[in-house]
Amino acid sequence: MEPTQETIKSAVVNCLKNIYDPEIPVNIYDLGLIYNVDVDADLNVNILMTMTAPDCPEAEYMFQEVRDMVSYISGVKKVNVEITFDPPWDFNSLSDEVKVELGLM
Repeated sequence: MEPTQETIKSAVVNCLKNIYDPEIPVNIYDLGLIYNVDVDADLNVNILMTMTAPDCPEAEYMFQEVRDMVSYISGVKKVNVEITFDPPWDFNSLSDEVKVELGLM
């Protein structure tokens, strides 16, 4: 079965749910660090993400891990990861499941 934009995007989201923030024991997708995942017609993946803080000491490590892990997905041609701080991350970015897990709801 040939990969499609939809199957690649689903695989990317599943992959991101297996990458954990080193300071908060939550995956980066449910933590709200991923703002957008786009897969173009050529199966190139573009990810827009943020960090919990602009001076996050793990930023380069996280950036590289996302790029490396997503590039291993079968069918993905290129991976572009862009980091932004607009809008800045805050606790409202957490999924409801994580808020419950962390006792914030």
